[in-house]
Amino acid sequence: MQRVKIFVTACCIATVMALAAAPILFSQPAGAMPAFTKQTGKPCVQCHQNANGTGGLTDFGQKFKANGNK
Repeated sequence: MQRVKIFVTACCIATVMALAAAPILFSQPAGAMPAFTKQTGKPCVQCHQNANGTGGLTDFGQKFKANGNK
């Protein structure tokens, strides 16, 4: 019975560690368009949810992308 508890605990720890590492292992670089900022003078948050140009797109950003980044 003690071995089963140790096994279950080890599996739980391994699962938590894998879930914690997943965002790091499977992240992708931001696809921000600095040219848009230079052309329009608008900040990154015009298209992105985060001020540094990362995160999901805003409604405006989705429309901008769907229109060929124009």
